[in-house]
Amino acid sequence: MNIQSLIETKVKEGFLALYNVEIPTVEFQATRKDFEGDITVVVFPLLRYKKGNPVQIGEDLGKYLVENINEITSYNVIKGFLNLVVDDSFYVNFFNQIATNSTYGFVKEDDTDARMVEYSSPNTNKPLHLGHVRNVLLGYSVAEILKAAGHKVYKTQIINDRGIHICKSMLAWQKFGNGETPESTGLKGDKLVGNYYVKFDQEYKKEIAELVSKGISEDDAKKQAPLFVEAQEMLRKWEAGDKEVVALWEMMNGWVYKGFDVTYENIGVNFDKLYYESNTYLLGKDVIEEGLKNGVFFKKEDGSVWCDLTEEGLDEKLVLRSDGTAVYMTQDIGTAIQRSKDFPDVNGMVYTVGNEQDYHFKVLFLILQKLGYSWAKQLFHLSYGMVDLPSGKMKSREGTVVDADDLMDEMTNTAREISQELGKLEGYSTEEKEELYKIIGLGALKYFILKVDPKKRILFDPQASVDFQGNTGPFVQYTYARIQSIIRKADFDYSGSLSGVEVELHEKEKELIKQLELYPEVIQQAASNYSPAVIANYTYDLVKEFNSFYQNVSILGEENQDKKIFRVQLSKKVADTIKSAFNLLGIQVPERM
Repeated sequence: MNIQSLIETKVKEGFLALYNVEIPTVEFQATRKDFEGDITVVVFPLLRYKKGNPVQIGEDLGKYLVENINEITSYNVIKGFLNLVVDDSFYVNFFNQIATNSTYGFVKEDDTDARMVEYSSPNTNKPLHLGHVRNVLLGYSVAEILKAAGHKVYKTQIINDRGIHICKSMLAWQKFGNGETPESTGLKGDKLVGNYYVKFDQEYKKEIAELVSKGISEDDAKKQAPLFVEAQEMLRKWEAGDKEVVALWEMMNGWVYKGFDVTYENIGVNFDKLYYESNTYLLGKDVIEEGLKNGVFFKKEDGSVWCDLTEEGLDEKLVLRSDGTAVYMTQDIGTAIQRSKDFPDVNGMVYTVGNEQDYHFKVLFLILQKLGYSWAKQLFHLSYGMVDLPSGKMKSREGTVVDADDLMDEMTNTAREISQELGKLEGYSTEEKEELYKIIGLGALKYFILKVDPKKRILFDPQASVDFQGNTGPFVQYTYARIQSIIRKADFDYSGSLSGVEVELHEKEKELIKQLELYPEVIQQAASNYSPAVIANYTYDLVKEFNSFYQNVSILGEENQDKKIFRVQLSKKVADTIKSAFNLLGIQVPERM
């Protein structure tokens, strides 16, 4: 039991013993730096259960806790805050318990409580771009955090590999490609196909302009443009199973998948199961029929099928058109149910999708609950804001999108330039330097994005993200590397247990252990909020605490051998926790910098 849990139990006991009143919760906060103490009980909320002077109630509880908890040595009350002083022995004993625990903070997997996390889910008509980067980083990190919190996790994506937008790339390649391939051009397959998506748009606009010049309205011109008409016909042929169209579709999608695989590997994310819209777009129709019988849906006079969500504060939602064709909601309902059949142990799903789809997922989750699926109560939309660059918003159809590969290259180059300016890499081989630039650059990108609450929009500044000072990935990585340097210089055996050895703690050592003590709780908090930002900002606080310790306390220069061993062990545990936390964010840490 950690000290906060122990104090909470005793405060509840004390309140009952002193005032014959039961209280449900106890509110804590860190003790302010200008007061003596290690942990503070906030007395004000307790006045709801016992009227009186908050200072007197604090005095009563403080006295009770000193008498009933060996680890509490003294207390003081400032207004409505009960500040408790915890004995050094508690922190030393706690540290000895976690020092060699390689999975500290993690909960053993409960294989009866699985979660599925969906992320990325790209279209196969263009490369992954900056928006996808935030998506995949969030989804992958949330999956890792859920695993650390004790859930079995399946990582998945649904690849949007069909539709008019896919046919636009196919048609443009057919008309203007002259048979070129990724091999003949040296381009990644997703980039080659993306170029033809842009080419279609360019030629399509020319056709619209020509029709408008002949007196046709712009709306009619968009529908009558020959390229658009041909793309619609290609989609019709694909849906009818036309062999030539399907062969072209398979070839070009194959190019894209190979390109995606390279990007995913470079950014460091993976998947356990892939779903394809070409296989799922017809799912859900049978569910709609069943829901009609059970009164979940209703049919209008034109034959269309709807779900009435007005009692839930929403509106009526179309789930099947009058001609019997499905809408996106239909296939999303069917896909969710199919996933629950494929993975029967899944008790909930996380959808990593931009905030423009907030309403869609409210509707989807409500419909699945109305259909009676128990796991539907554990569905979560990991909604996130857009990522902008200083140059402004990106538009993929116009060919101005910043794609993920270029962004990663830019981050590596930025790390190279800044590292060379700082001159920190003497003695490194060229290969070691290049690997380090990549680790620093990607770490900077990932941390900059993940430290922000997912719901907030981000203005991403590549230069600022690679700063070696402040709340950045490289700052945390540099601290980790600094600790590794300390460990390499420790030319004595520091591996033995100090259990039973009395070590008087420096104030900075105690603060550092208190920060380490929070790690398991932080993982659970990050999991329950689906927020990697909780992990990122905890790690930054831990690093700040270590740097304060490093500047104020001698480690290898300490004369007392027990203290020196303890300080090296403490430094190592901080490094292990940094590495563990950064793994949850998908970020590597270098052994040297």
